[in-house]
Amino acid sequence: MKKNLFIIIVTTLFAINITAKEQTKQESKAIPEARMSVTQHKGKFNGHNVSYQINAGDSHLVDKEGKPKASIFHIAYTRTNVKNAEKRPLLFVFNGGPGSSSVWMHMGLFGPKRVVLPSDAERVGAAPFNLKDNPLSLLDIADLVFIDPVGTGFSKPLGEYKGKAFWGVKEDAEILAEFVRVYITENNRWNSPKYLVGESYGTTRAGAMVKELQEGWGSIDLNGILLISSIIDFQTGDFTEGNDLPFVTFLPTYAATAWYHDKVPNKADWEDLSQFLNATRDFALNEYATVLLKGALATPQEIQNVVEKLHAFTGLKKQYIQQSDMRISEFPFMKELLRDQGKVVGRLDSRYLGEDANVVTDQFEADPASYAIDGAYTAAIQHYFANDIDVKRTEPYHILSGEVFGNWNWLYGSSARSQGFINVTPFISKGMRQNKDFRVFVANGYYDLATPFFATEHSMNHHGIDLNRVTMKYYEAGHMMYVHEPSLKALVEDIRTFILP
Repeated sequence: MKKNLFIIIVTTLFAINITAKEQTKQESKAIPEARMSVTQHKGKFNGHNVSYQINAGDSHLVDKEGKPKASIFHIAYTRTNVKNAEKRPLLFVFNGGPGSSSVWMHMGLFGPKRVVLPSDAERVGAAPFNLKDNPLSLLDIADLVFIDPVGTGFSKPLGEYKGKAFWGVKEDAEILAEFVRVYITENNRWNSPKYLVGESYGTTRAGAMVKELQEGWGSIDLNGILLISSIIDFQTGDFTEGNDLPFVTFLPTYAATAWYHDKVPNKADWEDLSQFLNATRDFALNEYATVLLKGALATPQEIQNVVEKLHAFTGLKKQYIQQSDMRISEFPFMKELLRDQGKVVGRLDSRYLGEDANVVTDQFEADPASYAIDGAYTAAIQHYFANDIDVKRTEPYHILSGEVFGNWNWLYGSSARSQGFINVTPFISKGMRQNKDFRVFVANGYYDLATPFFATEHSMNHHGIDLNRVTMKYYEAGHMMYVHEPSLKALVEDIRTFILP
């Protein structure tokens, strides 16, 4: 009897062991192989002949137990015809969303090739699109790594991990900070000057990554961050009940948009856009902000003065302003400004115009600035993959993922967007205090109704930011100011000066 029991126990343990091994084997099979395409190229950038290598593929990151947790697709550009490569600046570049791949700044600003769009905000239409060499790329002075966060591009969770493990302000910053650590280790770049470059929500990500990289022992100290169309304090941009700040911070962009579309009543009285916007800023911070703060305590005369000036700066009808209680949020503005013409203005770039089937609604069908350029960038990156850098994959390259955005965790410690507002400005300020070489570059589009420039100015003027180490630049374009050729050239020159002062 005891012998039979022993046999049963041994047999059971053996079966369990076999099952466990088989399960481990199956899990191992479920982990896709990391693929990497390596190609050699030559180009002429800023008048310099540059030989460079492109590594386009996956980096598998593991958890504390050594189990694969995330595959990060990235495209790294490294100059090869230089003597001291380790001292070259290294830029980690990502876009926003959250849920966006890095295609926009890759194919529009920094990459060796870019898709060329009309500078005058004209609709682009269908293929073929104009993809050409980009002599403005920074490859002569810096190496570039374009990163697609988990759930975007070809990046994905691995093994037992799900996307939600990485879809959040803190979670996202942690995994991308880990990618930076692994990359500089594998490529011997610990002693290189390092910068984070983010656009839109990517600027929020950059601020959160400053905390993850620089705080605590074993830190990775940065030389700076570049914030393209930034949103680092969401109180400045979220139109929620009881939050009057965005009505103030959006006003100068409303004014710029009205100026562009010739809706400013007395436009001839102003010397130029700069003078006009300075007056708008002054009004927004003083008379307008005061009346909003006073609420029911504001006198009829104060209210009438604000209504008159809001009309003068935005071109909106006085009756509309009064009926809106002097509080016009972004989407109603986009519909109202040119309603009499049956047009709507774009959100990402208010120079763009669209037409809706229903003119009387208070929100557009879709952003004219988005559908004007999306197809061109999507086709450009796919064409570039197949024809230039030997990346041939049949799975979809996720340009902008609604799944990621819809499942985003806005909690960061005790701070929640639903209970307050995400604000990474204090992380940037602390980073500056703890690192004397840490600098900030900010690029603002006058016609950006997604991340307005006056909101960024507000953020930079609070939370102890050292303004002596902040470079603020402005361009007469929108969120992706690089679609506008004059702005692209000015932006690249400004970034060059910032990196190599």
